[in-house]
Amino acid sequence: MRSSCVHRVIKLLNFAIFTWCATALGVSLEKRSIAGPVFSQNFPDPSVIFTDAYYAFSTTSAGLNVPVATSPDFNTWTYLSHDALPTVGAWTIANTIWAPDVVADGGYVLFYAGESAANPGFHCVGVATSINVEGPYAPQTEPLVCPISTGGAIDPAGFHDVNGDFYLVWKVDGNNIGHGGSCNNGVAPIVPTPIMIQQLTAEGTAFAVGSTATEILDRDDDDGPLIEAPSLARSSEGVYFLTFSSNCYSTSLYDVSYATATNVLGPYTKQPWLMITGTPFAQLYAPGGADITPDGTKLVFHADLGTTSDTRQLYTAEITLSGTTISI
Repeated sequence: MRSSCVHRVIKLLNFAIFTWCATALGVSLEKRSIAGPVFSQNFPDPSVIFTDAYYAFSTTSAGLNVPVATSPDFNTWTYLSHDALPTVGAWTIANTIWAPDVVADGGYVLFYAGESAANPGFHCVGVATSINVEGPYAPQTEPLVCPISTGGAIDPAGFHDVNGDFYLVWKVDGNNIGHGGSCNNGVAPIVPTPIMIQQLTAEGTAFAVGSTATEILDRDDDDGPLIEAPSLARSSEGVYFLTFSSNCYSTSLYDVSYATATNVLGPYTKQPWLMITGTPFAQLYAPGGADITPDGTKLVFHADLGTTSDTRQLYTAEITLSGTTISI
C-alpha cells in the first residue's frame, strides 16, 4: 500500500500533466467563479436544486436533521435555520442524517442516508417527499437501500436522464467494515467502496420493477481508502459526468474528482481530479462532497476551515462541461 504522501504526489503529477496537455490543446483552465464560504455555519455534504431560487441541503448539523440554505442568484446565500426533514423514517435515528439530495419530480423527492435503528453504526438510504422544496418532507417507513453485510449505503443522489428515466446513485460504505487506518480502510485487506446506480420508478420512491443495481465505479490505489459522494450530470454533448470524492474527508488528500461515460450505466473513465487542498485554489482545505446541477453549469461543495476544525462550510463554483472535461 502506497503512503498518503505518495497518493498526493501522484495526484499533483496528474494535475500538472493535465494542465500541460490542456494548455497545449488551447483549453482554458482559467478560474471562472468560485465563492465561499458563503456563510459561517457548518454545512457538510451539500446538494443543490433550482426552482424559483437555489436551495441547498446538508448533512445533520446544529440539531437539524437536514439544514437548508437558499439563494436567489447563486451568489448571496441565506441559512434558513429550519429542518427540511423534521421527522425521520421509522427505520432510522434522528440527527444521524448524511448527504441529503433533493430532486424535482412533480413534487420533490429527498434522498438521505440515516443510521439504521436495527443495526447501529450502519447507514442506509431512505426517501421522503414534499410538495414544497423547503419541506417538511414526509419519510417512508422503510429504507430504500440497506446493504448491511457490505457496510451500509450512504451519499444518495438522484438523476433524471434526457429520456426521462430516473436513477439513484449511492456509495456502498465498505470502509465502515474496514480494518483500520485512514477512514477505517487504510489497512489491508482493503474493502471495496463502489458507487452503484439503479433505475427508480417515475415517482422516485421505489426502484423500477426489473431494475438491478449496477456498479459504475470503485476505488483504486490513487483514491486511498475510498470513493464517495457521487453526483451525476449529462452534458449537451451527451457525456455523463460523475463527480465524486476520494481519500479520507479528515485529511488534506480529500478532493473533488470526476469520471465520464457515454452511457449512464458506464463504463466510466476517471479523469484528472478537479479540486484538492491548495490546488488550484489556495483557500481550500479538503474540498469534497460536491453536487453538480442538472444543467452542468454550477457546483456546490464543502471545504474545511483547517486541519484542527470540524466545520465544513459551503462553497459554490461556476463550471463548464466540454468534451470529457469540467472547467472552473
